[in-house]
Amino acid sequence: MASFYYIYTMKWKPLLKNFQSYLQIERGLSKNTIDNYTFDIERLCAFLEQNAIDISPIVIKEEVIQQFIYTIAKELNARSQARIISGLKSFFSYLVFEDYRSDNPMELIETPKVGRKLPDTLSVEEIDALIAAVDLSKPEGERNRAILETLYGCGLRVSELVSLKISDLFFDEGFIKVTGKGSKDRFVPIGPITKKYIEIYRQQVRPHLTIKKGCEDTLFLNRRGNQLTRVMIFTIIKDLAIAINLNKSISPHTFRHSFATHLLENGADLRSIQLMLGHESITTTEIYVHLDRTHLTQVMNNFHPRKE
Repeated sequence: MASFYYIYTMKWKPLLKNFQSYLQIERGLSKNTIDNYTFDIERLCAFLEQNAIDISPIVIKEEVIQQFIYTIAKELNARSQARIISGLKSFFSYLVFEDYRSDNPMELIETPKVGRKLPDTLSVEEIDALIAAVDLSKPEGERNRAILETLYGCGLRVSELVSLKISDLFFDEGFIKVTGKGSKDRFVPIGPITKKYIEIYRQQVRPHLTIKKGCEDTLFLNRRGNQLTRVMIFTIIKDLAIAINLNKSISPHTFRHSFATHLLENGADLRSIQLMLGHESITTTEIYVHLDRTHLTQVMNNFHPRKE
């Protein structure tokens, strides 16, 4: 029986490394996205090992991959299956593009139907309650309040928040510079409340930390002077939700969805929201429209020349 090490290292890894370079350099995808693609392919390799199938990505057939799909279908929901199938399709499309293969074995494999999942949002009152629950008697309290205000006030992804730099703050101009997916920069307006709490943290708490080398410009730091992790932000938010008995499953991304939804409900146009969120396509932003269609009726009634 061929080992996973042999199948993966000798037959799959060289092409996978080329694929990773392609995703990073030519597609400009983030490390997290590339890691997800890599995990999908490694999962297929593990399946080959478990079933003693010694085959390379250049000659693998649709039937083998379909067998793999049937196996994961017993373990994963439709959304997770769809993500893995999407990752494999991209990998084999790349192999065809680079002339390693003449056909894509994923061509006829169907992706399971996944209903559009509308994101959870928080009301303004719920956001206020979460921020009010922050324990300001602890040194990290001011930091945590500034973090929540920044997530909600600027609509950042959690990866963008933890990598935010002091040199990215252009408070006099009323903007912060955000490095988004694919290392693409955008400028996001920042309101006076968010600025206020960032400045309190920056001037009253951060100077008392012993900052680790390389983190001198990083805005939000842990108690040891290192950059915060994504997991730490999730933990902060989960603990606050428990503290106020919030009966919703929330994450840092919930603040981003709430930012966009509340802007839309208060009359902001979709194109402006798209620019602030850093979405490549406006169709991605359009998911927020589906949260409250009454807003569209109001827009029609207020602005269409034949409203009466």
